[in-house]
Amino acid sequence: MDQRSGQKRAVEYLYPSIDPFDQRVIDMGDGHRIYVEQCGNPDGQPVLVLHGGPGGGCSPSMRRYFDPERYRVVLFDQRGCGRSRPHASVEANTTWHLVADIEAIRHKLGIDRWACFGGSWGATLALIYAISHPDRVTHLVLRGVFLMMQSELDWFYGGGAAAFFPDLWAKFVAPVPQVERADLISAYHRRLFSGNLMEESRFGRAWANWENALASVTQDGPVGESPSEYARAFARLENHYFCHGGFLESDGWILSNRHRIEHIPAVIVQGRYDMICPPVSAWRLADGWDKAELRLVPLSGHALSEPGISAELVRVMDDLSR
Repeated sequence: MDQRSGQKRAVEYLYPSIDPFDQRVIDMGDGHRIYVEQCGNPDGQPVLVLHGGPGGGCSPSMRRYFDPERYRVVLFDQRGCGRSRPHASVEANTTWHLVADIEAIRHKLGIDRWACFGGSWGATLALIYAISHPDRVTHLVLRGVFLMMQSELDWFYGGGAAAFFPDLWAKFVAPVPQVERADLISAYHRRLFSGNLMEESRFGRAWANWENALASVTQDGPVGESPSEYARAFARLENHYFCHGGFLESDGWILSNRHRIEHIPAVIVQGRYDMICPPVSAWRLADGWDKAELRLVPLSGHALSEPGISAELVRVMDDLSR
C-alpha cells in the first residue's frame, strides 16, 4: 500500500512472481537469435505478450498479469533488444520481420491460436500481427494504443506533449542544434547511428529519459536515467522504426485494415491522461468496432505499472480465462 495516497501499488494487483517452465533461443536464420520463454500452465490458454518500444524488452513483471493455473504465457524479446541478439541491431529489423518471428514462435511451440496481449508498441504489433494472421488470434487485449501514425509522432516529438512538460522538453531538445529542431526524430537519428558509442549512448539516454518521464501520471519529472546499454538499444530501435513509419505501406494503415480483425473480440485499456499515446487513438480504433470494448481508466497515464491500468488488465485476463 502506498502510505502517501492510501492506494494500492500496481504490483499488489498482480499474481505472485513465477519462473518460466521453458526458456529457449530461436535462430531465425538471418543473423537474429530471439529469446523466448513460457510460464504458467503448459496446458492452459495460450497468450502471447508483446512488449513496447520498439526496443523495450520483456521483464519478469509481465508474467504476472495472468492466472498461472489457467494461462500458458509466451513472452519474447523482439529483435535487437533484451536477451535477443545481436543487441541494438537494426539490420533485418522491421515490423514484418517481427510478424514473421511471431509466426515462427507459434509454429515452434505447436500453438494453433492464441490471445495477443500488448501495450504501446506492443499494441501496435498485436494489431498488425492480427491483421496479417486473423485466423490465429482469439482475443486482443491492448493497452495505451499506438497506431503508428504521423500525427502521434508529431504529438510526442513535435511539440504537443511539450506544452504540458516544457521543462522536460527543454532538456530533450537541448543537445540538438537550433537549426535541426524542426525534425527531432531525424536529428536524433544522426547521433544514435553516428558510430560513436559514447555519443550514441548519451543521446540514447536523452531519448529514453524524455519518454520515461512522461509515462506515469503520478510521476512529475525525471525518474532516473536508464542504464546506457538499455537506453541505447531502446532509442536506436524506436528511432529506426519511427523514421520508417513503422514500415507500413501508408499512414493510418492499421485503421484502414481494421475490417480484417473486426470479428476478433478486443478489450482496450487506456489511461485517460496518457501523455505518450493520447486516448484519441484508442477511441478511433474502437469507434465502430462492435466487438471492441474501450475502457478508459481515470487518473492513469501510459505506463503498464500504473495501479489503475494493472488492476484493469488483470481483471480483463481473469474474465477471459473464465
